Amino acid sequence: MNEISQINTELSNHFYLHLSAIDSDITPEKSQALWQDIAGYYDERQRAYHTLQHIQQLFSQFEQVKHDLNEPHIIALALYYHDVIYEPTRSDNELKSARLAVEVLEPYLNIEQCQYIYALIMMTASHQINDEMGSNKNSDAAYLLDMDLSVLGMPWSEYEQYAKSVRQEYAHVADKNYQKGRTHVLNQLLAHPTLYLTTHYRSRLEAQARDNIKREIMLLLAS
Repeated sequence: MNEISQINTELSNHFYLHLSAIDSDITPEKSQALWQDIAGYYDERQRAYHTLQHIQQLFSQFEQVKHDLNEPHIIALALYYHDVIYEPTRSDNELKSARLAVEVLEPYLNIEQCQYIYALIMMTASHQINDEMGSNKNSDAAYLLDMDLSVLGMPWSEYEQYAKSVRQEYAHVADKNYQKGRTHVLNQLLAHPTLYLTTHYRSRLEAQARDNIKREIMLLLAS
């Protein structure tokens, strides 16, 4: 079994575990059909970073923090669907992903759970917490958003590969325009008082993430 097949199998099995923990009536066959749809999206040609490997990386983070989550199965499903729609030329990917998640999960989740997953996915657009939710949901949302940004705080070799993959996804953008746009995005991140919302991620990744971002900006400006 090659690496991609192994990742696919592991993520498929975990998808069934999380969905069946919420709806015990779902069959392995139905779960597998839902998973194949997810995997098909993440295998699209325009993706270089937003792939199944990205989802696998998020679940390596998930395993470290799941015991701190109030609704781990809901957070897991949100992770699976948060980038299911991804087209680099569009700005409504999160909205489309959230809508698709609700559409396919509606038969298995209650209305509140669907609304929560929708809100979680929409929060990944701005990485800001929706203050209208309760404290437990806010806490879980903070972990989800920090997991999504955890790549920023990885060792430079991993961050560098992430940066190259993002550039590949924006291959349609000219170098000068990409340099300007990417530098702006990175400077906006640095302007935040903290990159991470939870103590867990702030204490472990904040310093490395800021160093990585500054290093990428220097390389962009020098190119």
